[in-house]
Amino acid sequence: MTKDIVKKRVRDILDEYLEANNHRKTSERYAILDAVYDMGEHFSLDELGEELEERNFRVSRATLYNTMRLFIELRLVVRHRFIGQTKYEACYDNEDHIHQICTVCGTVTEVDSPEIADAIKNTKFHRFRRDGFSLYIYGICSRCQAVLSRQRSKFLTQKQVKNSHKSK
Repeated sequence: MTKDIVKKRVRDILDEYLEANNHRKTSERYAILDAVYDMGEHFSLDELGEELEERNFRVSRATLYNTMRLFIELRLVVRHRFIGQTKYEACYDNEDHIHQICTVCGTVTEVDSPEIADAIKNTKFHRFRRDGFSLYIYGICSRCQAVLSRQRSKFLTQKQVKNSHKSK
């Protein structure tokens, strides 16, 4: 589905909800929705606020928080609680997520693994309808592995030098 079609559908979902529940259709809600679907990756509320400011659209933190809560309820956005941080992500037409999370630097990347997705989709659940899934795989990214390896090598070298001085 193209980005424009997705944005139209999520706006339609928001319209229908607001009309059905006699809520106002505010420009803030639509500006936030557009920004969310333009972000293209995981984002924090602060990053979303910065994006809106760049678009010359200031909203309070309370408005951002309340609007995101509404979008989560409408299943337009998913909230992730990664190591020490809360991030959000547009999720319409993208309900299955596999993330790898570095426990050293906190970097989060999405993983495309049809094998894992198929295994979960083919799992039969007792008295439960699966709508989507999020899988978090924790480990150490290659960049942090390289840094840790260099630090370990440096430490071992220093230890060897220190030991060779002691034996003299």
